[in-house]
Amino acid sequence: MNYPPTRTEAVVDTLHGVAVPDPYRWLEDERAPEVQAWMRAQDTFTREHLERLPGRDALRRRFTELFYVESQSAPTLRGNRYFYSRTHKDREKAVLYWREGEAGEERVLLDPNTWSADGTVSLGVWAPSWDGRKLAFTRKPNAADEAILHVLDVDTGVWSEGDVIEGAKYASPSWTPDNQAFYYAWLPTDPSIPVAERPGYTELRLHRLGTPPGEDAVVHPRTGDPRTFLNGWTNREGTYVFVYVTRGWTENDIWWKRAGEKDFRLLVRGEGATYGVDAWGDAFYVLTDEGAPHHRVFKVDPARPERAAWREIVAEDPESALQGLAIVGGHLALEYLRDATTRVRLVTLEGAPVRDVALPGVGAASNLYGLEDRDEAWFVFSSFTTPPQVYKTSVATGQVEVWARVDLPLDTTPYTVEQVFCRSRDGTRVPLFLVHRKDLRRDGDRPVLLYGYGGFGLSLSPGFRSGIFPWLDAGGVYAVANLRGGGEYGKAWHEAGRLHLKQNVFDDFHAAAEHLVREGYTRPARLAISGGSNGGLLVGAAMTQRPELFGAVVCQVPLLDMVRYHQFGSGQTWVPEYGTAEDPADFSVLHAYSPYHRVRPDTVYPALLMMAADHDDRVDPMHARKFVAAVQNAGSPAPCLLRIEANAGHGGADQVAKAIESGVDLYSFLASVLQVDLRTTPSDPGLSSGR
Repeated sequence: MNYPPTRTEAVVDTLHGVAVPDPYRWLEDERAPEVQAWMRAQDTFTREHLERLPGRDALRRRFTELFYVESQSAPTLRGNRYFYSRTHKDREKAVLYWREGEAGEERVLLDPNTWSADGTVSLGVWAPSWDGRKLAFTRKPNAADEAILHVLDVDTGVWSEGDVIEGAKYASPSWTPDNQAFYYAWLPTDPSIPVAERPGYTELRLHRLGTPPGEDAVVHPRTGDPRTFLNGWTNREGTYVFVYVTRGWTENDIWWKRAGEKDFRLLVRGEGATYGVDAWGDAFYVLTDEGAPHHRVFKVDPARPERAAWREIVAEDPESALQGLAIVGGHLALEYLRDATTRVRLVTLEGAPVRDVALPGVGAASNLYGLEDRDEAWFVFSSFTTPPQVYKTSVATGQVEVWARVDLPLDTTPYTVEQVFCRSRDGTRVPLFLVHRKDLRRDGDRPVLLYGYGGFGLSLSPGFRSGIFPWLDAGGVYAVANLRGGGEYGKAWHEAGRLHLKQNVFDDFHAAAEHLVREGYTRPARLAISGGSNGGLLVGAAMTQRPELFGAVVCQVPLLDMVRYHQFGSGQTWVPEYGTAEDPADFSVLHAYSPYHRVRPDTVYPALLMMAADHDDRVDPMHARKFVAAVQNAGSPAPCLLRIEANAGHGGADQVAKAIESGVDLYSFLASVLQVDLRTTPSDPGLSSGR
């Protein structure tokens, strides 16, 4: 392909005695005019190529039907006011509503569709005060992580001109019970602070309504360590203030104080363990993986907070991983995963079993949303074949009813979901969800899209994905692998896929791909893989380690230069997950699998669609640029394309129309490479043979 030219430079670093070439170092500086011109040329080349692919109009029509929908979130109850978001068939962004009482008149509170002519300003976090009369929320230009915090009066809808706080990238407002102030994490916007160092400057502050933000009290100072996160909150009763200092995703410290006290005291120092705390009445409830890879729960008396006095009330479940805890209706609601599917259990505040919440099927459910002393609670349930539905339940009786339903122009009865297990290179049993039509012919030639993540203890559960259905109707299979590095089986599962064991994640993914070939679903030329962020690292590693195993790769907002990642974006905060090239032992591991450094000339790589965002302030897009340059110049005959979403952050552009165009580009690319006719109907003979 006649790609836009990319020059190389003779840049070589010597790290721990190893020469590390970096010929595309110049592409790291996004502000340089040459880099800007290169990005425009690459994006134009990619879009012109994709526009020529067949089937795009049919895909666009179908995605328009599936993506523009009427839906509603579970409510947040404050006082007697219900706050919730809704999507609409005729709007690009969800709208935030409120009503007085469950049956009250629905009123618009925030409509981000009106915030900018081009739709590039997004609604971030939002938090109503406990009486429901004020709302703290963030606005995010270009759907980036950087944000500005605002406050409005719910009754009038008027935004306060004096309560505007910049530096709200990590802000998560926590209201005091008098509804006149909130705690929030503040990050300086001083451009002289290197981006990679900024997390260490985070402070916990207290903002009182009507006072200048510059006068906000610093409740807890910065840590000075860019590898940490700091956040804090107060409980609903306002009796305690808690601060978390988190190092990566494997350990954190909790500090606390009583309201009115000046100094914090240490509740627990997480040395190789994580802790989460909730407070109600005269007790703390601590969820931890300390000594329990699947997690357990302790009850703590604030009068005797020392670790030796903690009392275990929920023991570790050897079969299920405890993911979260909420205090609802005078009970503890416990969210578990068993083989990556959700169970929600209710126990008393002493840990005595009450019942499992009656979920409508096997799939992915949220924990209960509600208040500590109110009986009603809500949860969201979905599966691969069930759109998200909101259910209301009674904590006292266990009764469950539909509260808000999503209606789609989609009959899901023709589809089925399997969960199978494969064996990784070291014999580890790895689960794999497969979604396809019931009439699928397992002839070894089906087009398959395999998705994975495998990092940071995050779990992939079998939730609904509307974009996969044209793929399924064309005879395709959608597969999701639950890899080590995730949290599906608790702490040990995560630990087995981080730092020096990261290769296990890639081996698990390769094993899933080999299983799909061996069991007669597909062949390598018709097997595509997809992943974003840490999942982008996953598919980049798979592509460079096993290029013969895959036909196509979709890599989204990825990490790919693992030697220099910690110098960009939020990279310092990920050092506990990956390690750092500054350490000799870490370097040998990172350099060995770093996808950018594994690209070799004269190697036949799978076709690649790289999807980046121009305002990604979490994972620097330099990873995407450098990797694409390396693959294009390696001379592989398959397409290597770089698509750059404008006015978009790490999570995308936050507009339905942009999501549709992104989906059209993604699936038309896959259809072209894997020889799939996405215009076929399920009744067509010879469904998507690919021959």
